[in-house]
Amino acid sequence: MNFKNILKVLSLIGMTVSLIFLLDIFIGILYAEGYLKFLYYNILFFMLNFFIWISLYKHQLNLKIKDSILIVNLLWILLGITGAMPLFIYTDVSFASAFFEAISGFTTTGATIYTDIEALPKMILFHRSLMHWLGGLGVIVLGVGLLSMINPTGSLSLFKAESTGIALEKLTPKIKDTALRLWIIYLVLTLLDMILLKFFGMSWFDAINHAFSTVSTGGFSTKNSSLGYFHEDGIIWVTTLFMLLSGINFLAHLKLYHRDISGYKSEEVRWYIILFSMLSLALTFIHMDISNDGFYDAIKHSSFTIASVMTTTGFATIDYGSWSHLAIAIIFIGMLLGGNAGSTAGGIKIIRHVIIFKTLFSEFKRILHPNAIISVFIDNIKQKERILSATFGFFTLFMMSVGVVTIYIYARGFDAMSAISGAFALVGNIGPGFALVGPADNFSFFNDFDKIFFSVAMIIGRLECYTVFVLLSSSFWKKF
Repeated sequence: MNFKNILKVLSLIGMTVSLIFLLDIFIGILYAEGYLKFLYYNILFFMLNFFIWISLYKHQLNLKIKDSILIVNLLWILLGITGAMPLFIYTDVSFASAFFEAISGFTTTGATIYTDIEALPKMILFHRSLMHWLGGLGVIVLGVGLLSMINPTGSLSLFKAESTGIALEKLTPKIKDTALRLWIIYLVLTLLDMILLKFFGMSWFDAINHAFSTVSTGGFSTKNSSLGYFHEDGIIWVTTLFMLLSGINFLAHLKLYHRDISGYKSEEVRWYIILFSMLSLALTFIHMDISNDGFYDAIKHSSFTIASVMTTTGFATIDYGSWSHLAIAIIFIGMLLGGNAGSTAGGIKIIRHVIIFKTLFSEFKRILHPNAIISVFIDNIKQKERILSATFGFFTLFMMSVGVVTIYIYARGFDAMSAISGAFALVGNIGPGFALVGPADNFSFFNDFDKIFFSVAMIIGRLECYTVFVLLSSSFWKKF
């Protein structure tokens, strides 16, 4: 029964992704590129999933949390293989490199193995951005909307397995409606970003690709120098704004849809804006000190850079890796923060930092007042012990994962800065790090095994550790 559940869900999502990949083929037709191999592959992939789904059509789904966890893990591997094939077919890279690029795309990490991006066919450039856009809000959220048509009771457990928030909040009676409305908001933000980028001078092709990468907080660009290729200030500011909006919990945007602005007044959003402003100003003055830029140019590049690393987008306007040590330290702090829970951003997330610091301060109070009853409140709501322990548990797993990847890269003979920043960039789904993996460089020099290892690290970060590491528990497989 479990095996059939898993196959039916994966085949349904596989068919959906295959249909969406027709947009890549349309771009190939539009720009008169050799799209036939892509078309044949896409038809084959669709038919394979279709036959699996048809053979299980009468099977009634009854998803349990174990099924959902395994589906989510297998889904990211399936997506990596699916997205890698067009890259493997059309570009001169190994399958491991293509798999790395596809996982980087779907997990919205934005790390790339391509040295000359502008030489890639437009169909492949669009394919990379489309993987970002699909992975941004979560392929599972799209799957929830479809699954609920088949199994109204099972989709909730799948949503919980993928959800990046501290707790799942349903704003509509049916989880399907919440998922679909989130996608509407996601689509609206993408269209607004695309139109504004076009208004400020981008071509339609560049505008849609960068809108996909921005709203998904992914970071793939159509240019070798990323956003540094575009010299129009409006493009830089628009991208900064939409990176920040995409780093906010999408449930806050959904509340605005219901004419409720309370989502933007949460502690997490307030700290998100405060920390962004503080780091941007600090980096602005540092940048002015080490360059000849005036205040306007300095704050433009600094705000963009902090927004890019905090939201784990990974765009760059200039090579900030060549700035001073103090500037790099400020940027590294931004990398550690992350965006909001429930956003398309990766990283540790602001809310977890808030919970960790409030818990630590409450422990200080307990030391001074042993008999006092002291609780942790977020937005005037008392947090359960389960939330606090889960937050510290995630932080521990996240840092352990970063530590393992750091040791691996360093043991391979690379310098400490490349190892540490590269590990944070991969597990945190940030994209570029510093030194050898800085914003002006890429991951092409690693060998195939490295890239598979790094792909696993990106999946761990995208699924926020627990969903992957629970597979290592013997209790997970008992009575499965």
